[in-house]
Amino acid sequence: MARYLVIVESPAKVKTIKKFLGSNYVVTASQGHVRDLPKSQLGIDVENDFEPKYITIRGKGDILANLRKEVKKADKIYLATDPDREGEAISWHLYVALKLEGKKVYRISFNEITKNAVKASIKDAREINMNLVDAQQARRALDRMVGYKISPLLWAKVKRGLSAGRVQSVALRIIADREEEIDAFIPEEYWTLDATIHVEGEKKPLVASFYGKDKKKMTIHSKEEMDQIVREIEHEKFFVDEVKVSERLKKAPLPFTTSTLQQEASKVLNFATQKTMRIAQQLYEGVDIKGSGTIGIITYLRTDSTRISDEADAAAREYIREVYGENFVAEGEKKKASEKKIQDAHEAIRPTDLSRTPASVKESLTRDQFRLYQLIWKRFAASRMQPAKFESTSVKIGAGAYQFSVSTSKVVFEGFRIAYVESDEEKMASNLLVKGLDQDSVLTKEALEEKQHFTQPPAHYTEAALVKTLEELGIGRPSTYAPTISTIIARRYVSKENKNLYLTELGEVVNNMMKQSFPSIVDVNFTANMEGLLDMVEEGKVEWKSVIRNFYPDLDEAVKVAEKELESVKIEDEVTDVICEECGRNMVIKYGPHGRFLACPGFPECRNTKPYLEKIGVPCPLCGKEVVLRKTKKGRKYYGCEDNPECEFMSWQKPSKEKCPECGGYMIEKGNKLVCADEKCGYVRNNKKN
Repeated sequence: MARYLVIVESPAKVKTIKKFLGSNYVVTASQGHVRDLPKSQLGIDVENDFEPKYITIRGKGDILANLRKEVKKADKIYLATDPDREGEAISWHLYVALKLEGKKVYRISFNEITKNAVKASIKDAREINMNLVDAQQARRALDRMVGYKISPLLWAKVKRGLSAGRVQSVALRIIADREEEIDAFIPEEYWTLDATIHVEGEKKPLVASFYGKDKKKMTIHSKEEMDQIVREIEHEKFFVDEVKVSERLKKAPLPFTTSTLQQEASKVLNFATQKTMRIAQQLYEGVDIKGSGTIGIITYLRTDSTRISDEADAAAREYIREVYGENFVAEGEKKKASEKKIQDAHEAIRPTDLSRTPASVKESLTRDQFRLYQLIWKRFAASRMQPAKFESTSVKIGAGAYQFSVSTSKVVFEGFRIAYVESDEEKMASNLLVKGLDQDSVLTKEALEEKQHFTQPPAHYTEAALVKTLEELGIGRPSTYAPTISTIIARRYVSKENKNLYLTELGEVVNNMMKQSFPSIVDVNFTANMEGLLDMVEEGKVEWKSVIRNFYPDLDEAVKVAEKELESVKIEDEVTDVICEECGRNMVIKYGPHGRFLACPGFPECRNTKPYLEKIGVPCPLCGKEVVLRKTKKGRKYYGCEDNPECEFMSWQKPSKEKCPECGGYMIEKGNKLVCADEKCGYVRNNKKN
């Protein structure tokens, strides 16, 4: 009886796949990568045309020994690693490590772990695709060069525990640039005016918002402008000027890609990107469903494609027809126009069977698995459905030369919204009074409400917003978003508070060094172009080593220049006037993984350390003592009084010695401007110091 060996990556898949194949199939796992570049050295032979030096990963010897025993007994070997570049590379490493040359070896891949998909993959077995392997080798080599060449420089300059990375350093720069934008942002004043209007014959009043003058939209910038408008409107009669009824279609959303799933799971479920990927991996590899056994209930989770297979599309339409009705079924296949390379021609993320509803599997899943599966199920069902139809009524109300506007929208046909409503869909106005308004309606003004507002700075990045930006800029790939964000948080370059990502003092130091010494590495366009080159390697249009040959000399030159500059800057510990209470020496400023701190120079005899509070030479606006630079527990910078907690002064922006000439309050630095800390005052002038 023939014996076939199937090697997968994850032990979790073994159980799922084993039951789909006959008794003559042995299924075993490599448990991820078996070979990699050594940790102790660069691992790329620069003198020998950048040949990588792969070694067996520590701890994988026993796994390989067991796999070799199974290989000897097998008539055919199927390498069933993940269906992407990295999975292809793992298959190739297994081929080399297990010395499979001359044996009957086949590469199989499946987008979902279901009986049909696994059996079909055996029929469609192929050779290892070396273009995919080479694209992964190129990525690994580039990442290794950047990490191993630049990290020691950061270490030398800022002391210990730091690292640089090809994608990680760009992500850090994107966050740092946004922080600079926020710090330099100066709020601008604007006003809104709402009119409460009585409609004859109605009990409930109508609230209309100021629109503009002479049928042109206008913004009210100041109290003076507001007073002028109110004076002119005060004695005018209000009347219905225009009523517009229109129909609006909202298209069904596309099914999830890795990026959109991470974004939506963050907004709706409050999941970190890494948590989303971990749970999606469980749903893909297989969960024990009552009545069905262990089965993969979603398709492969690393994809930037929105394509759906013809079989899945037909099955979904049939399900929608039966459950919701013919009029809910979408007319044609939804396709996303994209010039970008679609990773490995994958499908979008979808349930492996739409008739396996979230309710039917709820008891078999953990709470988080259920919530993520429900999100994926609803989104996919909606993607195969008709658009939603809305009827919008917009009314312009005149008052002399001025106009106010009020509108409402009602759902005429639910369409896809019967299955799924997107997280960012605006709340629909429910102003039912608008429906009965026409040009004969008699209106009476009851009150005018004036409100002062200030424009808000750009929002801090959240994980979801950063993933969206990385995808839009073409930086990284579906498999890299979560690890990149996790790395910059783990390195304490960025802190995460209430979903928002903030640059830490350490992150600022590293980002400034990277921008100064390695501008191309942290250049957004350069990194996006590099991704494009890797895609061309995958397509067989570019030889992988030529990418490395073109990249390395510039990196090597930049490292040599940076090393010379670092040599010329002798980094000595800065001595302070703070006396060590344990041994009487003057304490010095040192850098650690969490930023700067005070340490006794008598180490190791004296191990005394304490937080370093840098005085900025500005008296506290509340009590007159010194303002110092402090950090939150997660490393985010702020300015506070040295007498904290007795004095509660705190500011995210650096305060200035100067008082505001308008209101006498304290001023803060924003870019090259000095701004009154009281938004209502709004005083701004150029910072003479800058």
